[in-house]
Amino acid sequence: MQFIFIATVAVIVIFGAIYGAITQRKRREGLFELAARLNLNFDAGQDFGIAGRFGFLKQLDQGDNRYATNVLSGTYQQNEVLAFDYHYETESTDSKGNRTTQHHWFSFFILTLPVTFPDLTIRRENLFTKVAEVFGYQDIKFESAEFSKTFLVRSPDRKFAYDVCNSKMMEYLLANRDLSVEIENEVIALVFNSRIAVEQFEADLQRLAQIRALLPEYLFTQTA
Repeated sequence: MQFIFIATVAVIVIFGAIYGAITQRKRREGLFELAARLNLNFDAGQDFGIAGRFGFLKQLDQGDNRYATNVLSGTYQQNEVLAFDYHYETESTDSKGNRTTQHHWFSFFILTLPVTFPDLTIRRENLFTKVAEVFGYQDIKFESAEFSKTFLVRSPDRKFAYDVCNSKMMEYLLANRDLSVEIENEVIALVFNSRIAVEQFEADLQRLAQIRALLPEYLFTQTA
């Protein structure tokens, strides 16, 4: 019985590895085809430089063994963009001292701006952000009660936050409540909590370009 159990576990592990390899190959092929159709570059390798280049972005500055893969890059709707899967690792230790490594994956989109902006984060409100607010981590409130209830907005520059979260931007974000946006230095970034489907990549490139389009043009002339 013990032999049968071990053999069964081995078969499950092998099947899982094969299935994972097939899934990853199909993902690479799908993103390669998308990049070709959009006239973007594609690199399926592990890119450790992106984490360093954009390490000021909060979601790229965590864990160990950080790298991007399946990277699409180039010009999209007259904007310089990057879109990629991102990996990092964390470790935990149980009560017996056993250490476990967790692998985290999500999808990330970056659009390069022609000027430098202060840090601004826009993401969905949740239980943890509400608890943090109780302990003094205040977010910025807006005239739209629905927007303030739905999104947490933080920035050291309140005026910049109000300029970015204008009425059209608030309306757009309320219609796209899954988005988490970070603006800092010369980039706008969208981050998702997991690897999104290949079929969603183009739609999220479009949403990234739309957010750029909703930024008031006077911000660029004032900051230039």
